[in-house]
Amino acid sequence: MSLQINYNAGVYEIQGNLNTENCVYLKSQLETVIKQSNGVVVSFDSLVSIDAYAAMVITSLQESTQSNNQIFYVIGKKNKKVEDQFNALNYHHVLM
Repeated sequence: MSLQINYNAGVYEIQGNLNTENCVYLKSQLETVIKQSNGVVVSFDSLVSIDAYAAMVITSLQESTQSNNQIFYVIGKKNKKVEDQFNALNYHHVLM
């Protein structure tokens, strides 16, 4: 399943497989949105899978937005695969 980004009620819902190959695209899209707004909420609840590199990229993006006093929330604790990947990398603090 390819990566899909849907905007619904203020939340960017990411669906499909988030991996090394396509996370650069997602990061680019989110950086554009962040520059144009005060904050971004991303949901990974519908992801089929996420790899370690993609989790590191998302964490890096979240940390850089925080240092710039911007809002970047990542919803994903309801998705066991996402939560397990972030926990394995000790990035559990990133997910809501």
